[in-house]
Amino acid sequence: MPVAAFQDNYIWVVHDGRSAAVVDPGDAAPVETFLARHGLALCAILATHHHPDHVGGIARLVEQHRVPVFGPRAEPIPALTQAVGEGDTAAIAALGIEFSVLEIPGHTRAHIAYYRPGTLFCGDTLFAGGCGRIFEGTPEQMFASLQKLAALPDDTQVYCAHEYTLANLRFARAVEPENAALQAREARERARRAEAQPTVPSALGAERATNPFLRCGEPAVMAAASARLGAPLSDPVRVFAAIREWKNRF
Repeated sequence: MPVAAFQDNYIWVVHDGRSAAVVDPGDAAPVETFLARHGLALCAILATHHHPDHVGGIARLVEQHRVPVFGPRAEPIPALTQAVGEGDTAAIAALGIEFSVLEIPGHTRAHIAYYRPGTLFCGDTLFAGGCGRIFEGTPEQMFASLQKLAALPDDTQVYCAHEYTLANLRFARAVEPENAALQAREARERARRAEAQPTVPSALGAERATNPFLRCGEPAVMAAASARLGAPLSDPVRVFAAIREWKNRF
């Protein structure tokens, strides 16, 4: 379940009606309010990367709740107790579930995701209709990370950390104006936001059909990137870099 924070963040809560794990708690206050309202006991915290809007609430939460804090081993996460990386698991005993850890650098140098069949918590790497900015990594790293996520099954639900979908889809439409699946998706998401409903999670299959950052080998995306750059591009990594820079200025 999403807990809204700041202007457009989502803190995700996984619970069974008794115990709850939270993902990327940038602010403790809305988490505490949610837990109290639903009568839940916090049992774990999972962080995807070190940015304050994802980890700023951890210190306060662990003052009140003695719980494990999972996070990337190569980033400074406050109160981290379980440093994890590629191939590790984040086991949440109270919920009887575990997540595989995927390393997906690019947005930050050691960004990670948590995956179990059907569910992906990916922080600020893959967004609904877009992807995160490249702050500490390289375009090559970010492209590879997105390809890793894109290889997951179509029915994987993508739980990203921000409500950026409509802005992302406006850009996607500038890249692929003739994409019928994209046009239909934008209409659906506008209707959701008009009713104050979140647009995430999204299905990975829909991302592959409409998200330009997962479509860098598609002729229409390559043509749009080439036109933007003023030079022909055929390498998907260079296409990705071109449209990511385009999005930065969009």
